[in-house]
Amino acid sequence: MAREKQPEPEPEAAPERTYQELLGNLNPIARPLASRKLTRKLYKCIKKAAKHKQIRRGVKEVQKFINKGEKGITVLAGDTLPIEVYCHIPVMCEDRSLPYAYIPSKSDLGAAGGSKRPTCVIMIKPHEEYQEAYEECWEEVVSLPVPL
Repeated sequence: MAREKQPEPEPEAAPERTYQELLGNLNPIARPLASRKLTRKLYKCIKKAAKHKQIRRGVKEVQKFINKGEKGITVLAGDTLPIEVYCHIPVMCEDRSLPYAYIPSKSDLGAAGGSKRPTCVIMIKPHEEYQEAYEECWEEVVSLPVPL
């Protein structure tokens, strides 16, 4: 007698957390923090860049390419703990005059980069396919107030 296969229950999707709820998990060093609108623009730009394989993902890879002199926008997750994991990245960006911004969620950052895993740092490289979106993000990130 063969058993009938039971359909597996669909895993419940985690409820979408709002921008304000995500702000509750921020690190003390998460400055300059992107606004809700800029955060959405950065996610869109990351998705486009990931489609064209123009992103660097993770602390080790981003650090390596910053040291090599690669240009781009660095996006850091503001809810990464311990902060010692990536607290040297903003200093490296400032030394090389690269724009950087914090966004509230590492899981959303990983999802925007096309990964199921959360990631704490992504560098978006320029590319002609999404040049307009990239330049818009670049200007807004550069205009963010520099932390003291």
